[in-house]
Amino acid sequence: MKTALFCAALLCGGVALAAEPGARSPAKGAATKPVAAASPANSAAELAEADALFAKKSYPEALAKYTKLANAGNVMAQQHLGEMYFYGEAGSVDMDKAAQWFQKAAAKGNAVAIASLELMKQREARRADLDYWLAKYDGSDLRTNDYRCPAPRFPAMSKVNEEIDYYSGKMKDWEACHNRWVKQLNASLPLTKRIPEDIAKLMTKDETEKANAHLKEVGDRLAEDTKVAGKMVVADFDAWRAGTEAYVKEHNEMVKNAPPPDNGK
Repeated sequence: MKTALFCAALLCGGVALAAEPGARSPAKGAATKPVAAASPANSAAELAEADALFAKKSYPEALAKYTKLANAGNVMAQQHLGEMYFYGEAGSVDMDKAAQWFQKAAAKGNAVAIASLELMKQREARRADLDYWLAKYDGSDLRTNDYRCPAPRFPAMSKVNEEIDYYSGKMKDWEACHNRWVKQLNASLPLTKRIPEDIAKLMTKDETEKANAHLKEVGDRLAEDTKVAGKMVVADFDAWRAGTEAYVKEHNEMVKNAPPPDNGK
């Protein structure tokens, strides 16, 4: 019925038809006939509009235009729609919808869609590795034997030189180990540097942000634990040294003030 009315209007002459937004006027002399689908020119113009909206981060508007074009069979719109669902720009990450649109585009030979499907396949195969860096990494791999620094335990005081030398040596060894660990930790920060490149490239934008936040938290915790542990050891050592020095001073005073031995008896 719509086609018949359209033709009748043309036969009557003098009736102007409003063009759809973005449509080009038919060339002079070209036969006018009903349009069953969007012309390539219209499709290209709408795709350019969708791309411009996406570039401005007007994602809901871009999504609507890409969806319309993708449903009409536009392969580039299908690719972009898959990407929007993959990266969460369609409102949230939806891997099922991303795969569906990539598959449609890939079936028409779209190289990006084909590569994206392979990427999604790799993500499934490396899921455990992705989860490790997103939430499970704890920095324990940084503490190899060279950087394990057991805190020495000090008595309240030491009364003989051999024991004083022993605990002074223990503190010196711990301090050297602690300084090595601090240097190692500082060189390892930010911990995002430790994500293997082949894993990093599989992450979505949201996953990359989540991994960054998790690894920053781990790095901050390691730094804080190191600071607290160091302060505790230094406090214990200072208490031992103060007690030892007080004993040595008192002992020396007693020796100094002791009456001389009576050698005549």
